[in-house]
Amino acid sequence: MLRLAAQMLRFRKGGFAATFVALAAGAAVLMTCALLVESGRRYHGEPGRFGATAAVVADHELRVAGPTVFGETEYTTVTLPERGGVEAALASKLAEVPGVARAVGDRVITVTPTAAPDLPAAGHGWASAALAPYRIVSGAPPRADGEIAVDARFADHMGLAPGDRTDLITGGESRPYRVSGVVEADGATGERAEVFFTDARAARLDPHPGRFDTIGVLAEPDADRSAVVDAVRRVADGMDSTTYTGDERGPAAQPEAAAARAFTLQAGGAFAGYAVMIVVFVVAGTVGLSVRHRRRDLALLRAVAATPGQLRRMLLAEVGLLVPAAAAVGVPAGLFATGYIRDELVSREFVPDGFIVRGGVLSATAVLGAVGVVALLSVWIASLRVTRIRPTEALGEAAVEPGLGSRARAVTGLVCLASAVSLIGLTRAIDGQTAMGAAVGMLYLFVLGIALLAPWINQGAARLLAPVLRGVWGDSGYLAAANLRANARGMVAVLTALVLSVGFGGTVWFLQDNLQRQTVVQSRDGMLAQHALTGAAGLPASATAEARRIPGVLAATGVRRTSVVVPGDLEAQAVVAQGIDPVGVERTMDLGVRSGSLAALRPDTVAVSTSQADAAGWRLGDEAELWLGDGTPVALRVVALYERGWGFGDVTLHTGTLAGHTVTGLDDQVLIRTAPGADGALAELARRYPAAAVVDTETLTGDIARDLAVSGWLNRLLVAVLAGYAVLAAANTLVMAALARRRELSLLRLAGVTRRQVRRMVHAEQAGLLGVSLAIGTAIAAVTLTTIVNAVSGERVPYVPAVGWATIIAATTALSLTATILPTNHLLRTPPIKDMSIRE
Repeated sequence: MLRLAAQMLRFRKGGFAATFVALAAGAAVLMTCALLVESGRRYHGEPGRFGATAAVVADHELRVAGPTVFGETEYTTVTLPERGGVEAALASKLAEVPGVARAVGDRVITVTPTAAPDLPAAGHGWASAALAPYRIVSGAPPRADGEIAVDARFADHMGLAPGDRTDLITGGESRPYRVSGVVEADGATGERAEVFFTDARAARLDPHPGRFDTIGVLAEPDADRSAVVDAVRRVADGMDSTTYTGDERGPAAQPEAAAARAFTLQAGGAFAGYAVMIVVFVVAGTVGLSVRHRRRDLALLRAVAATPGQLRRMLLAEVGLLVPAAAAVGVPAGLFATGYIRDELVSREFVPDGFIVRGGVLSATAVLGAVGVVALLSVWIASLRVTRIRPTEALGEAAVEPGLGSRARAVTGLVCLASAVSLIGLTRAIDGQTAMGAAVGMLYLFVLGIALLAPWINQGAARLLAPVLRGVWGDSGYLAAANLRANARGMVAVLTALVLSVGFGGTVWFLQDNLQRQTVVQSRDGMLAQHALTGAAGLPASATAEARRIPGVLAATGVRRTSVVVPGDLEAQAVVAQGIDPVGVERTMDLGVRSGSLAALRPDTVAVSTSQADAAGWRLGDEAELWLGDGTPVALRVVALYERGWGFGDVTLHTGTLAGHTVTGLDDQVLIRTAPGADGALAELARRYPAAAVVDTETLTGDIARDLAVSGWLNRLLVAVLAGYAVLAAANTLVMAALARRRELSLLRLAGVTRRQVRRMVHAEQAGLLGVSLAIGTAIAAVTLTTIVNAVSGERVPYVPAVGWATIIAATTALSLTATILPTNHLLRTPPIKDMSIRE
């Protein structure tokens, strides 16, 4: 059977080309997803400034208990948005562990050079320099509050040497410092330049008194490091902190590395989930159509005594030979694509520059296995009907179009549609990521149901469209309607591919448009202030008080952006939040309060969006239990529910609640409402704070739109890749279907049908099939998009740009017609008697 399979591949290259293209493209898509996941799992960042440590103790993650399943409690681990910290007292306890030479607390202080605000930098106490260790290459360590030591990167960028002076912005204020020395360390590379203050100065600048960001443990030279680490871990566990060793020290040194690792794992995993479903649909349809077009070959083999098992083994062997060849093309293409995506992620600051694509063997093996399983299972299912019939019936079965399908197929299709409809109600009852997951499931169930019921849909549509086709295309339309009825089952793969292209592309692409539009519209409509004081290095609380004292200022509200962790029915998740000074807030922002009042906002209360309240089961007056961005648990009374969560965040807190619980301890902006003619005094306000500027709130909304466009790029890429793969599959399938009609079209021409009539017939067929596909795909996209937008944002009618939808319709139409007309024209250039004399 293997030799026969190889001969089949050799003599039917054209027939197997479509299967090869589908498998290779699928392998490339899956390889990209798998490689992102593998690279994320292998990426830990560099220990950098913790290179000399035996262990690092930190508290950068929050572990939250979830639902109990089969007696086991499920836990969710959430990376803390505000980094978290450990009690300072833990350092002294760790220093007492046998074998520990020193336990050094490290503070990470946000530092901005006044002369170069774009240079990312971080400040530390001088004692933490021993953790790398950093060594003085020129000058001396800082010994006074007005002195700093800087690393070579900082010195080179700023052109500094020992004895020079420079201004640094810390805590929202610019202060002059004298450079006492320049330091460097082997392997201490990172995304930020390092600045070292005296320990006393660093403690005063740190907005988290009594806490360290991390504690580095230095072991005695002759100590048993394994024993030291075990002892350190026991002490750290007793104070709910995490111990990192080896490569795990990287995320502790570079929080952005932990975020990048989580991001690539989530993005790659989510993309892979979508991709696997698309690949299953595409490969199954393509392989099934390929087997279907070879019914005469298979029937002849059955008639000459080939057993069903032999035929199945031959078909499996054919695909088995194609899969490695397709992987040999798809895997390198996936490697190249992953490199491109990595560069794009770095340029958009999704991942740090140190993130590299690693691995490949494990990913390639997984992709080869996944594509092989899908292809072999598809050909096995497609071969069952042909191989089960008796030899005497084989040629007769191949000569006519078989029945539409079994009762089991029809029932399964109806069940899928019913399940998809039931998910509509479920999606409306939930929100957030859970709602999106349910909507995606609904989308795939709709497409699967349509694929299973496609023979009956095609036949019903052919009967329904017959008068229209005859009226527009005359006799050619009559032939087209007859062909669509007779070949209802043969067009299943074509219908499925077109529906998938329109349904998936329309849903996911326009969902991103709706989420971005909701955020921008809510932010613009809810912004009552005309101006905003913004600070690249943050603004102290005094900025709000200063703004209120300016003549003509009616109200000023300091806003501090953050995230909080809220519990959920399935898992805890971080949601966008803001801290505000509520005095006069009704004049600067309108959150769309539906019940309660923001005037009641205090350090022990909270306001939440209606969607978040529904998700968490909170009502007005309830006590909401959540975690601040640094992992501090709080119980706050709900005093207001509002609508504009997309524009302003799902949780609104009093600024006092956030005191000491954010990385910088500073406000991001001050919203200012002025009387007419009072704008000129604001310029003087901006000059009092370094790296600050006064902008109109329209500019602020425009900045939000640009940030959303950057963050939405990844979703756009997902849609472009997967919808593009579906489009490729549709074109592939259409070309296969067209080229398989060689003998049919030749027979029509020998019977007296002209080339023009044949072309009109093909045009009529394609118009009918395309119309049905567009109608079904549009209906699926409309239902799915409406349901998820209603669940996520509360809008009953989704936003669908006319140009965007017209582009999808036009592209699908052009694809369908091109992939049919070109092969048909190619067939019509061959004399019909010649086509009748060659194999089918």
